[in-house]
Amino acid sequence: MQEYMTVLNEIKKKVQQAQLKTVIAANKHMLYLYWDMGNYILKHQHEKGWGAKIISLLEADLKKAFPAIKGFSSRNLLYMKQFAEAYPIAILQTFNQLEEEIREGKTFTYEWSNKLISIEKQSIIITQQPVAQLQEETFLKSIVSKVTWSHHVILLNKLTDPGKRFWYMLNTIEHGNSRNILASQIDSNLFERQVTAKKITNFSKTLPEPDTEFATYIMKDPYIFDFVQAKEKADERNIEQQLTDHITKFLLELGKGFAFIGKQVHLEIGGQDFYIDLLLYHIRLHAYVVVELKARDFQPEDTGKLNFYINVVNDRLKGPGDTDTIGMLLCKGKNEVMAEYALKGIGHPIGVAEYQLAKAIPEELKSQLPEIADLENELNEEK
Repeated sequence: MQEYMTVLNEIKKKVQQAQLKTVIAANKHMLYLYWDMGNYILKHQHEKGWGAKIISLLEADLKKAFPAIKGFSSRNLLYMKQFAEAYPIAILQTFNQLEEEIREGKTFTYEWSNKLISIEKQSIIITQQPVAQLQEETFLKSIVSKVTWSHHVILLNKLTDPGKRFWYMLNTIEHGNSRNILASQIDSNLFERQVTAKKITNFSKTLPEPDTEFATYIMKDPYIFDFVQAKEKADERNIEQQLTDHITKFLLELGKGFAFIGKQVHLEIGGQDFYIDLLLYHIRLHAYVVVELKARDFQPEDTGKLNFYINVVNDRLKGPGDTDTIGMLLCKGKNEVMAEYALKGIGHPIGVAEYQLAKAIPEELKSQLPEIADLENELNEEK
């Protein structure tokens, strides 16, 4: 019986994998159809002078011809046209080149974004069959075919820069982000905070070359902890508690690869008690990450205390397969020049970044808002 269950589970896995491949393939071909239709509309509007009325005519006739197929509304047809305009063949070819570089182990840089921005957009004119086949191959190979249509609608609505769109598609695939998370990340300027922000670190002097670029890349500045409700006199302990209360959102903001170890991790050194604010581990870097939170602006002495904690973690927790422990100092604000001077001469990797919390609710409004318990009771009554 046990052997049968093992075989059954293996077969179920194979069926699920096949179903997933079928869904992915269907999504790719549907996206290509939308892109192809968008280019067809663009071509005839350009060559034949068709106006906006063609969209409503197509909606009526396509719904009549294919009543069981959804997706031919005027709104969606307009998105198809935008889809084709956003990703001409030259953009898709450049996307494919960048993906090849990424597969070779190179990290995304802002220079790649500039390369994408510099490409002149062109209208795609589909004429001979061999050209159409080549375009289909290019499209299906591209990153554009690997995210859902609902993700593309968000990208079309919120961004115009092809470089940023490429990065958000890449990030969505890597992290398996939902459309809501994608929208939230764009609204919080994740690209700017992670890719283009100036990072204050000493990583180039303290980490081995393969890890330097990656560790710098995954840092953000500022971090957005908008799920943490700021108080008039919020202290580190309160912020820590709220971060750990919302650990999933906290780790999502930190990025892929971080694992939570603990908060207020106790260390006894020389007969005295010390407590690490937050202790994490990064799976790809194979390193412990010590996080110190400051409910104030950065001060030079902060790096000394963080360096002290790193030494202890390296001595007591770091294993044979682990690399040097990394320190992250998160402050309400920082003077960049001061922070750079404070990091000079420190032998362990440390990064300094700001964080932002949700805005505090004015006291005069709090009495007008329902308590969480009241909302929960109302929801339970409706069930």
